[in-house]
Amino acid sequence: MATTSAQAAEGAEFLSPEDRVELLRYMLLMRGIEERAMNLYRQGKVPGSFYDGYGQEAVSVGPAFAMAAEDRLCILHRDLGAHLVRGVTPARIFGQYMGRAGGVTGGRDGNVHFGDWRLGCVGMVSMLPDMMLVATGMAMAFRIRGEKRVALTWFGDGSTSRGDFHEAMNWAGVQRLPVIFVLENNQYAYSTPLEQQFAVDPVERAAAYGFPGVTVDGNDPEAMFEATRQARERAVSGEGPTLIEAVTMRMHGHAAHDDMKYVPKEQLEEWRRKDPIDRQVARVRELGVDVDALRAEVQAQIDAGTEEALAMPMPDPSTVMDGLFAEEANELEDGLAPWSGWRR
Repeated sequence: MATTSAQAAEGAEFLSPEDRVELLRYMLLMRGIEERAMNLYRQGKVPGSFYDGYGQEAVSVGPAFAMAAEDRLCILHRDLGAHLVRGVTPARIFGQYMGRAGGVTGGRDGNVHFGDWRLGCVGMVSMLPDMMLVATGMAMAFRIRGEKRVALTWFGDGSTSRGDFHEAMNWAGVQRLPVIFVLENNQYAYSTPLEQQFAVDPVERAAAYGFPGVTVDGNDPEAMFEATRQARERAVSGEGPTLIEAVTMRMHGHAAHDDMKYVPKEQLEEWRRKDPIDRQVARVRELGVDVDALRAEVQAQIDAGTEEALAMPMPDPSTVMDGLFAEEANELEDGLAPWSGWRR
């Protein structure tokens, strides 16, 4: 089942004019932060490689915007916008990228491996789609506790070929769990195109596990919002999980080291014309918003965040063992505890 432009318009009924501007703001922030981070990487200030979500901003911002404060998000490396929606600041993100003490994990994990549980975000691991299992486990806890809460995670098209994808889908379907799976169909699993990955579109597999699969224009933040809003309503009413296929394009290489020569130039040109930010810019301009002023405001946030992060110290080596284990029993529960500090 595909989400049409008419269904995206339906989603607009649940978005105020201010909300529609905020969707654009978060997408601009995501793109601007990652562009700045790529420059810092090339200057040698970001260790390791670097992964971004250029062109996929709507896939992370739209779903995150539809979730409630008490819900939990398992956010992947191309979904920076979800962290921003939840309230993680540019300075903390830049600090994370550069391994500084003021970063989200205090310099203790990979540059894109982070999540602030206090804001309802679960830190990711590289192996995909492991976070599907984590989200499914959280949803199981919510159901056992009788809580009206939902877990959501993202994963790439290539990860649907792994066994943990099927394990999570099966258990979520059998148990009718309050979980939302967002499949980022960005056309390539590293360098492997779709036609060499699977014979059946993964969204069709949802029916085999007993729940709906919907295909959405992943470059439309309002369509992504609406599909997630409907999926969340299903979940909290006890109707079980939903698989949302966000059709998009990875516009940069798999990581900074990848020149993506395997992607035909005409395919990239086609998707450049579908840029999610350009689409939302057109919408908010119709609302009378000064987009240039908004861009300048976002750029100022990025500049200030960069300077703050560059001034952060490196972590103290003597604290390397801190936080490896929960020192109090209730710390094990904190990551699942209801939290009401974040509001859209």
